[in-house]
Amino acid sequence: MTPPTEKLPAHVAVIMDGNGRWAKLRNLPRIEGHMAGIESVREIVTSAREIGVPFLTLYAFSRENWSRPKDEVTALLELLNIYLEKELPLMMEKNIRFNALGELTDLPKRNQNKLRSVMEKTGKNKGMVLSLALSYSGREEILHAVRSILKEGDQRKVGKINEKSFSNYLHTRGMPDPDLLIRTSGELRLSNFLLWQMAYTEIYVTETLWPDFRREAFNKALEEFARRDRRFGRLKEE
Repeated sequence: MTPPTEKLPAHVAVIMDGNGRWAKLRNLPRIEGHMAGIESVREIVTSAREIGVPFLTLYAFSRENWSRPKDEVTALLELLNIYLEKELPLMMEKNIRFNALGELTDLPKRNQNKLRSVMEKTGKNKGMVLSLALSYSGREEILHAVRSILKEGDQRKVGKINEKSFSNYLHTRGMPDPDLLIRTSGELRLSNFLLWQMAYTEIYVTETLWPDFRREAFNKALEEFARRDRRFGRLKEE
């Protein structure tokens, strides 16, 4: 059962974990787990759009992931382009605007070109913003913001910086902070994901591996979020 609109999170972030374990349990190559994970991406994106979640951000590839075996990284980057090519019609049909976060210049040119193309083609869509975090590091994002502020060289501006103005230097500028973080496969860590933005994010962890995380599991996470009492550090009124 889907929670009422007023109980829905405005921004859901997801750490999609467990593709490799899913494949290992089935004696399959790791890439088969990533391919199965794409099916979950499609279903969760579609579900979020139909339910009415305005922002959905998926942690697809961290900067640390570059240290994985070269053949796996190459296959993941190829899958990214295949995903974008296949899902563009769905994004247009569902009025979804595509966005990418992270150090995108780390990616091969073919990936950069495809990302830029899909962002341009979906740029006027207003139904939902789907963001993929690629070559992303939460710590590096914060450092990038600090460097950008210092590079401007306006000491008066530096002295007046606050949380709101600082957020304008982050990859997520213009987006609300995540209300809900979903992490699959049972791991209990943030993995360097949206560290600044998750100051008051509700965290939902499930043992379900990402390729098995589908509409019913997503609804269950939203239902749990709807039951929580978010106080943002304030005392609860009696």
